[in-house]
Amino acid sequence: MALAQSNIYIIEDIYALPEGTRAELIDDQLYYMAPSRKHQKLAGMLYRKIADYIDLNNGSCEPYIAPLAVFLNADDRNYAELSVICDRNKLTDKGL
Repeated sequence: MALAQSNIYIIEDIYALPEGTRAELIDDQLYYMAPSRKHQKLAGMLYRKIADYIDLNNGSCEPYIAPLAVFLNADDRNYAELSVICDRNKLTDKGL
């Protein structure tokens, strides 16, 4: 759910959220996430399918279950959580 907001948010705003708060930052706007049990089940199934495909094809990509930060456009205005990382050189302890 998007906040009714006119503020511009950056990555530091994500890091300042209370522990356990899940949100993404897209085009300077915060989007809070509240995964349901159904969402978690589907995400787990999707992860398993992706991991199996990579393994069966001797791929070099690595699937990750969220939360793993993905910094889009190499800026501090776009942050999302995705599952598959193929360029390991871009990985840090905080994400991609």
